[in-house]
Order: sequence, then C-alpha cells, then structure tokens
Amino acid sequence: MPDLATRNFGRTGMKPSALALGAAFLHGTDEAVQGIRLALDLGINYLDSYPGHHEEHWGKALSGVPRDSYYLQAKVGTHPDRRKDFSAETTRWSVEGSLRAMKVDYLDSVLIHDPDSYEDPTGPGRVLDTLLEMKEKGLVRNIGLGTRDLKWHKQLIESGHADLLLTFLDYTLLSQTAADEIFQTARSYDTGIILASAQGMGLLTGPEPDSDRESAMYPGKQPTAHRIWAWCQENGVNIRHLAVQYCLKAPVESIVMVGPSSVQQVREAYEAATTDLPEEVWLAFETEFGIERGYGAG
Repeated sequence: MPDLATRNFGRTGMKPSALALGAAFLHGTDEAVQGIRLALDLGINYLDSYPGHHEEHWGKALSGVPRDSYYLQAKVGTHPDRRKDFSAETTRWSVEGSLRAMKVDYLDSVLIHDPDSYEDPTGPGRVLDTLLEMKEKGLVRNIGLGTRDLKWHKQLIESGHADLLLTFLDYTLLSQTAADEIFQTARSYDTGIILASAQGMGLLTGPEPDSDRESAMYPGKQPTAHRIWAWCQENGVNIRHLAVQYCLKAPVESIVMVGPSSVQQVREAYEAATTDLPEEVWLAFETEFGIERGYGAG
C-alpha cells in the first residue's frame, strides 16, 4: 500500500498527510465510522468535521485511537440551529459542542466557516476574538477561515491571526484563481492552505459533467470540465486521479481535502492520490489545455 506524503503545514507545526478527509457527507453511523477508520488505516490523518452533522460519529470512530496520531478540525457557522452565527456566545457553544460530541480535549484547528460578504467576524468581541481566547486556553490550537471569498482570506491572513485557511473550487483543473489571489500572501505569512473540492464538487469524478452546473459554479467562465472529461475518456486517463494529483502539486504549503459520501469513495480518493500518472500524461494534458502543474508558483 503506497504511503501518502507528509506535508509541512505552514506555521501550524502540524505535519499532516497530503490528503485530508472531510467527512460531512458520510451519512449514517456505520458509513461514517467505517469511512473515518478506513481513512486512518490508509494514513489519512487530517479529519474535518461539520458541527450539527452528527459529530458523535467522529467520536465513535476515534474512540481508542491515540489522540496524537491524527489532527481534528471543526468549524463555527455550520450548525443548522445557529447557522452563520459568529457571535462570541455561539462560537463558544459550537466549539464546546464539538469537543463533547467527538470526546476530545482540544481541536487542532477551527475554521470560521463561510461568513457572508457583509458579515465581519473579525470585529471586536466576535468569533475571532473568542477563538483567540480559546486558543490561549489550549482548547483550540490553530485558527483559520473556510470560504470561497478570496478577499476574506487575504484580510484574515494579513491580520496575522490565520494559521491556516480552506479554499474550495478555486484551485482545481477548472480554475486557479486562488493561486493568483492568495498563494503569495499565504507564503509570506507562512499560512497553511487546505485545497478543497479538488474534484470540482462532482464535475471531475468520472460521470459526464454538466456544463450548465459548471457555469453556475464559475459564472462568466467558459466551461472546461466536459472537454477535460472527453480528453480523459479518449486517452484512458482516470479524471479523478488527474484532478486530485493536480492539487497535490500546488506550489504552496497545502493539503488536499476530499469529501467522500461512502466508504468506497474514501478508498477511491486514496487511490487517486497515490496512483502515479506517467509524465507523458501530464505533458499531453498541459499541451492540450495550457494548465501547468505548479501554476502560480511565482
């Protein structure tokens, strides 16, 4: 079984596997527990939970697993009872709920999850201040932001308080906007990056992609998923492998997070990350689409 690479993860001090598991879509106790345990067996040691979506499954899956053998991340702003509530009180309520549900004493990281453009979670007495207080108490070890709004990322990085961040859909085979807008800033501040949605939220997983759906996800951009899919079909290339490995080759301190919905998809994600593609495949792909590995390296 091939080993996953280990990554230095910015100033966090964490050294996670290059592939991380977002388990929000592993529904049902058995599927979630088996999926998380399989991930750990495969060497995937960075786990991302979703408050309000049965975090007790994480607690069951991690029962008896040495706490120093994995990294555990939660969020603020996802709980359906208090969605997008970034007040101090709800921040404490959410983090303490995650700790109880997953039966752990601390979280390796907590993300401020997807604030609205008009929201200011960094304001005095809001979520950032509260997380900084919890960090001082050892309940939270790293603080980050998870959003598609790259302006928010840059703002929090430049505040000096972002140990890590999660960006989704904007560093994939379909778009490399994050490379242009935040990679250099993250490097300058030694901020770790999680690249999520490497497979384009289903557009790059194997089934024929829907160009209308891609247009909705990337307004104003010419759809390319179908062309890439057709090229992979013609050349016998597994599109999942191409998509995941492209993100693994990003020119910044980063890990790639997948969001499987079944145990089988956990296994497929691991295979996508560890099955090498021949150099001639990459060269042919780059020639055809003009998308180079390490785009935005500067």
